[in-house]
Amino acid sequence: MLSFLKHICIFAVLTVATQIGGLAWLIALLFKRRMTIFAASYAVLSFAALWVAPMLGREPLPCIGAGSLQMQSKIYCLLNRHYVVPEMKASLNDLAAQMESEFPGTMTLVLDANFPFIAGFPLLPHLSHDDGRKADLAFYYRENDAYMPGYTRSPVGYFAFEPGPTNCPSQLISLRWDMDWLQGFWPDYQLDEARVKSALEWLSSDERIEKVFIEPHLRERFGIQSDKIRFQGCRAARHDDHIHIQL
Repeated sequence: MLSFLKHICIFAVLTVATQIGGLAWLIALLFKRRMTIFAASYAVLSFAALWVAPMLGREPLPCIGAGSLQMQSKIYCLLNRHYVVPEMKASLNDLAAQMESEFPGTMTLVLDANFPFIAGFPLLPHLSHDDGRKADLAFYYRENDAYMPGYTRSPVGYFAFEPGPTNCPSQLISLRWDMDWLQGFWPDYQLDEARVKSALEWLSSDERIEKVFIEPHLRERFGIQSDKIRFQGCRAARHDDHIHIQL
């Protein structure tokens, strides 16, 4: 009984984290060399998803190459969290091209997007990344007045918060993590304000984009007036470490 419950838990965790990992684990249970078969099955299913997902309305974002649009970390690709609908992919490509044109050498980095299959399948811990129509963008950073292409303050792009005022009260049930204890571990990079502001202005002008979530103190800092630029609410994760966009 304990062994059965253990496998149920492993299946659930792998499914929640990667969508197809649970299926790979079920395949592995049929063989003695379980971990080897799991790794092989997961790799095969992940590669298959690159071909099958576009037939079902999701497309992968680039994980390798030298283009101006990239996933920020290979971790998102390994976990199959780099899929979006074609319209979102087109908008992201256009944003990256615009940023490269305005600021040569600029690399636009995507964080979490969505899984390859099934609308409504949650992408935890996000509240809304469940249909391929949302994606998170990393900020652009500088060090000593020099732009740093491909760099973020944290290894995964999240949780390196920009300081600023908030009107959110303390709440027991909330994803609004401050993580004060973690902030001192990040390198002292500065926001590349010209690039971040330009990206926000372009996104607010793109007719395909319906909403852009960012903290109010950053909206005020950059002087963005568009109604598309909104506050995500006090129960959702902070958005002064990344930009959330959705169709």
